Amino acid sequence: MELNSEIVSTQDISDQLLERGFCFIDANTLSDFLGLSFADFQGFATYWNDLHEDKHLKDLGRYRFRRHSSYIVDAEKVVLAPHRAHWQSLDYNALHGGMYRMFDPIDSSLIESSKWTKLIGGIAKLLVKQEQTKTWYSEAHQFRITTSGGIGRPTPEGAHRDGVDFVAVILIKRESIKGGETRIFEIDGNLGFRFTLEQPWSVLLLDDHRMIHETTPIQEDGGSGYRDTLVLTFKGDSFQQPG
Repeated sequence: MELNSEIVSTQDISDQLLERGFCFIDANTLSDFLGLSFADFQGFATYWNDLHEDKHLKDLGRYRFRRHSSYIVDAEKVVLAPHRAHWQSLDYNALHGGMYRMFDPIDSSLIESSKWTKLIGGIAKLLVKQEQTKTWYSEAHQFRITTSGGIGRPTPEGAHRDGVDFVAVILIKRESIKGGETRIFEIDGNLGFRFTLEQPWSVLLLDDHRMIHETTPIQEDGGSGYRDTLVLTFKGDSFQQPG
């Protein structure tokens, strides 16, 4: 089974998610599906230059920078939720679970822009055939992982689930790095893939009930570098919270 099985319709996305628990969408196809141009994508990408250091890393690293905001998404609209801490159960994140992690929100000039919410709502619509839910509780995570300390760890918690229904991992940019291999595995099965996201604005969609995922550390390749991603999570009943 090839990673890059052709996606030409939203039905293909639905079929691949149902068949194997994930699918990969290239940047051109994503642009077509969402009705967003590459100029729009590039406009979004500039906001990765002002992320703030993640102060919650238990390995005391200083390689991860991020912002985080939450949205409630239905078939008609994408509504910004009051700013809230990110929380995961220890069942899903053994390293950083069980704690409230408050991050600065996404920049005010981006957070409610119509094109940005079109991106989030458009990804949600790609999942609509997977669940009968009319409402998604979505969290948007901007990440920059740097090699300024020598090694950057995109997933210091290792292979994991996020504790939601679906996860979208969108590559924004890779700059002067090597490594950063994405690895996904079936929870109940033998299927696994290893590959590197290299095309800006390509997206990996995962069924979080069926797949675990991780990304290997990054190292410098010709000078200090970084890996920028946007991770969108979608949960059908509520935001993640204790109890």
